[in-house]
Amino acid sequence: MNIYSSRPVVLCLSGHDPSGGAGLQADIEALLAQGCHAAAAVTALTVQNTVNVSDFRVLDREWVLAQANAVLSDSEVAAVKLGMLGSTAMVDTVVELLQAHPHLPVVCDPVLRAGGGGSLGKDEVGYAMRERLLPLSLIATPNLPEARILAELPEGTADECADKLLPFIQHLLITGGHGDEHEVHNRLYSRDGTRQTFTCQRLPGSYHGSGCTLASALAGRIAQGEGLASAVQSALNYTWRTLRDAEQLGQGQFVPRRLPLDFCS
Repeated sequence: MNIYSSRPVVLCLSGHDPSGGAGLQADIEALLAQGCHAAAAVTALTVQNTVNVSDFRVLDREWVLAQANAVLSDSEVAAVKLGMLGSTAMVDTVVELLQAHPHLPVVCDPVLRAGGGGSLGKDEVGYAMRERLLPLSLIATPNLPEARILAELPEGTADECADKLLPFIQHLLITGGHGDEHEVHNRLYSRDGTRQTFTCQRLPGSYHGSGCTLASALAGRIAQGEGLASAVQSALNYTWRTLRDAEQLGQGQFVPRRLPLDFCS
């Protein structure tokens, strides 16, 4: 029997998307591509496809804690990736879990809308994440519409949203994929005043699961020991390649092709 050295384990707390484009399947595929193992704890079940989401159900607190604690008691987890939580009660559940493991770096993807625009949680879920979850996270990765919800600035710029949110979190990556400029500007803000912009070519079309892909890839790079700014660049580069090679598996948005890095040159 061959005994292999362990890949870094990343605990993912996210919703399940039956189309396979977003949610936990996106987490698993993106983390595999970073050379990590994804341990997936389901927070919510959704009814969605590549067009939009029509319904969702948040799991009971006890079930989510039992899933996560089963992993944490068995494996040496290197990082945590948070996706869809869906309710303020689930935010509190995850806060309780993270407070018991304060050494773990947390990448928070504040999922509040599906790619098609449908709601995956009321705005009050975003406010609860801002007040109670962001302070326990290393970095959050909202797109600009999500950052505006979190910051309660409906027309705010990325800079204005960052100024409002940085008191709650150490680092903030606000992605620019929802704009219409020729280039996409992804902005990394840090509480110490450091700001860095990562620019890439805008690709045509719209994508289902791009935010999940990015946050999971970033968690994987951090789990591998990469420094934060370098991990952000690596995750952005990987995500862009998955979108460049995306497939139209349904009648709606394109699904990122999250092949291992060796296949995404």
